[in-house]
Order: sequence, then C-alpha cells, then structure tokens
Amino acid sequence: MTSQNILDGQIILLDKPLDWTSFQAVNKIKFKLKNQFNLPKKFKIGHAGTLDPKATGLLIVCTGKFTKKISEIQDAPKEYRTEIKLGAQTESYDTEKPEILPNDISEITEEKIYETLEKFVGEIEQKPPIHSAVKIDGKRAYSLARAGEEVKMKTRTISISYINEIEIDLPFVRFTVGCSKGTYIRSLAHDIGQKLKVGAYLTNLRRTKIGNYTIEKASTSFLSEDFLF
Repeated sequence: MTSQNILDGQIILLDKPLDWTSFQAVNKIKFKLKNQFNLPKKFKIGHAGTLDPKATGLLIVCTGKFTKKISEIQDAPKEYRTEIKLGAQTESYDTEKPEILPNDISEITEEKIYETLEKFVGEIEQKPPIHSAVKIDGKRAYSLARAGEEVKMKTRTISISYINEIEIDLPFVRFTVGCSKGTYIRSLAHDIGQKLKVGAYLTNLRRTKIGNYTIEKASTSFLSEDFLF
C-alpha cells in the first residue's frame, strides 16, 4: 500500500473490539496511516455505519475517494449475532446501564420464545433507545437523557429479514438477525421483552455482515500498537 493508494481509496474491514467507540477506531486508523505514509492532516477517512461501544464486529472504514461509497455501504442490509437476557431491563437497553425491573420468567417456554421472535420478522415499527446518537432538535438523544431531560423518540419503520440460529439457555436467548439500515438491535431486545411481558435487554452484540462484506475478512490487528500497513 502507498500513500497514493490511500488517497485514491481503500476499504479497511475492522473487527471492532468491545468498549471502543467507532470514532475511536477510525481515529486510531487515521493516526497510523497519517504517520506511516506522511499523509496530509485532513485526508479523507470515515466509517460506514456506527457500532455501539458495547458491540463488537464488522466496522468498515473508507479512505480517500472511497469515502464517497460510505452512503451506499451504510444502506446495505446488516447481520448481527445477538444475545439477550430475559427477566430484567436497563435504561440503555444493553449492559451500559444497571439492571432494573426484575421479573419472574418461570412461565416462559421455548415455544413462546420462538413464537415471539417470529412476530418480529418483516416490516415493523421501532423506537430507537433514548441512549442513542439519534438527533432531536440538533442534539444527540443520549446527551438529553444524561442531562435528565425528557426524551421522546419517534417510531420508524425498519425491516427484519430473518431471525435464525436460535439458542435458548434461559435467561439468555441467542440468535442471528438480518435487518435493514436504521435497525437498533437494543430496541429489538427491549421489544421482545415487552412482548413476552418479562422484560429483556441486550447482553452481547456482534456485527457479522454489511452487504457483501463479512466479519471473516475483518481484522483487529489494524488497531494494535505495532501494526504497520
């Protein structure tokens, strides 16, 4: 790889580690590229689809002229390997906030879980979590929530193309979900819990696919201190 290759455009597939923000991962790559190839300070680089800090998996980084491809990549269907916990909730719908509202799940059967998951396949209405980067009057929802302000999220239409590879090990349920742009798997976890009337939240999330790009071709080594392109 040369500096001209990077400016002409490269697609880098990252396997984002837990507790990194997407912004941190891109900044790390930017710093390494700029220093190794003596690139201009403001060379173009960006990611195609944010991953929450508590999620791992595929993060696509585009450089140079390929940053024009970001919108196209973001619009592609996504796939996630998901784990949710039944019988409790959190304010963030994931492990970022502590458990609240514990509930008995002794009446929950595998049959009921399968039937409930099936109801979420297709076009559905979904509200993003209040602890999300969605903008409300120019401000991020999570900023308003952290400030103690009332946050009213609008519903949006999203599409779940499949939920499969289901594993039930109560209180945990694991599955693979294929979905459209704009889907919040945290909200899906919460909504599944509401449908089952016991509550649920997301305990593990790994993005495995964006369009034709897969996690198998992604690498964590780009983020290591001694890695050279």
